[in-house]
Amino acid sequence: MLQQILHDMYIDPELLAELNEEQKHILFYKMREEQLRRWREREEKEQKEDAALKRTARPKPSNGKHVQWLHGSDGEVWVWIMGDSPGDKPYELISEELMAERARQQAQKEAEELWKQKEAEITKKFRDAMAKEKAKIVAEKWKMETEDRKAAKLMEEKIQEELKKREEEERQRGEEQIRQQEERRAKELYMSLKQAHQHSQHSEHDDQEWKEQLRRSKAADEERSHKARMARDEYRRQSLRAIQKGKVAGLSNLFQGTSLHKETETKLNNNNPSPLMTLIAPPSRSWERPPRPISREIIIRWFKEEQLPRGAGFERNTCAVAPWFHGIISRKEAEELLMNKSEGAFLVRVSEKIWGYALSYRQLSGFKHFLVDASGDFYSFLGVDPNRHATLTDLIDFHKEEIITSSGGELLLEPCGQWKNPPDYSPLFE
Repeated sequence: MLQQILHDMYIDPELLAELNEEQKHILFYKMREEQLRRWREREEKEQKEDAALKRTARPKPSNGKHVQWLHGSDGEVWVWIMGDSPGDKPYELISEELMAERARQQAQKEAEELWKQKEAEITKKFRDAMAKEKAKIVAEKWKMETEDRKAAKLMEEKIQEELKKREEEERQRGEEQIRQQEERRAKELYMSLKQAHQHSQHSEHDDQEWKEQLRRSKAADEERSHKARMARDEYRRQSLRAIQKGKVAGLSNLFQGTSLHKETETKLNNNNPSPLMTLIAPPSRSWERPPRPISREIIIRWFKEEQLPRGAGFERNTCAVAPWFHGIISRKEAEELLMNKSEGAFLVRVSEKIWGYALSYRQLSGFKHFLVDASGDFYSFLGVDPNRHATLTDLIDFHKEEIITSSGGELLLEPCGQWKNPPDYSPLFE
């Protein structure tokens, strides 16, 4: 099951809901490791292809440019998300500033164009007026005597000064009009951009939710990595102890298709056969199992075809159903059974989400649920415990002495039995 999740890089939301927080942390950490592994594999492949091309192609002068990834303190590629780092402005504030700046620049550009037109009009207007006055004076001065020409020159200068004064006043009024128009245009553009932005936010609501989820996921990534490293060290210790006790088949190797069924079968054949194995028929391979459970009838058939021959749900070396075993019951029903129990009480129920089981555990603050993968030739907790157990009973007995998670310290102390008559597992054995 874990191999399939890592291969597809996808987990069904209903299956994800069955995992507790620590299981989710470890599962996401394993998916992140698989992403990095694929990325490194792709990088190596591209480097080999580039090297092959360089050997066959003509050498080209290098420009000395290259890309280098910046790494963080944990050695991983450093990623910065706008708004997450201390001192970063909120996204809304940055958007407001960008829209205001764009509006100001557009209004300034339009004002410059208007001022060029206005300045050309003013220059032409007063140049024409001055030419008319000058032509008038020139026409009159020929009629004047020599002694009057000085007075005519003074009059010309006075008129020119008056015209320049009026030209300056006209320029000032034009500049003020352009400035006011620029401010009005900037406000209009700002409101237009803001309305467009609000409309875009409304239409991309789902995308914003995804970005928020990604931000929260990144914020918790370091915490998940730390917990996963601690859990991995604890599981390695548990695995070594388990191998010494002979209670597990060996350390898990989730990226190799190893099979433990033949080894378990050989070990059973070499010892004295148990009463249970003499009563149960060998596994039947006459049916093809769907990728996941789709109905209760299919689950019952799977249990009878594959799990009964392996002694699932029975006490060790007996024909008695284990007191902790239950049928296809829901999470809510399991919690009702454990409600009045003390910490450490547990039961195992047949899962409706995966080919396997769910272990429901009573703790002081509530309940925990762990998925047990039985899709292969072994039993192991999905995303939590790396140990592979030959039988379901081996897994339960092992965790009566060894904790399930290092953070929770869960030990299986008290099995929770049946309340109903007939028992809820009766359809599995009919």
